[in-house]
Amino acid sequence: MPFLLKTEPEKYSFDDLLRDGETVWDGISNNQALLLLRGMKKGEKLVIYHSNTGKAVVGTAAVVSVDAADPKNPKVVIKAGKRLKREKPLAELRDAAVFADSILFRQFRLSVVPLTDEQYDFLRA
Repeated sequence: MPFLLKTEPEKYSFDDLLRDGETVWDGISNNQALLLLRGMKKGEKLVIYHSNTGKAVVGTAAVVSVDAADPKNPKVVIKAGKRLKREKPLAELRDAAVFADSILFRQFRLSVVPLTDEQYDFLRA
């Protein structure tokens, strides 16, 4: 299952991920987001969304490994993918039929959002 990961670019941007190559995705406190992180599998596809500043999907990544031994602080290692040729702004997602029933717009503060394959393909197109 693909996922959208939200990050504040002032704290850790997609450019930071590109520079680092890999990182542990942490700092999550929402129980639903933690449950989603713990359930991730190696190789799953990710998109990175800049929240607050930019408000757009900016690039791709993938899950390298998941260590859910500590359920309140799972260690999800992700690796950078590629920058999107064109960022997908929030307004475009809101208007897209493929996102009509997305949890992205029902629980907007959720920092880890499951995506359908169709939503993932839309974001990458």
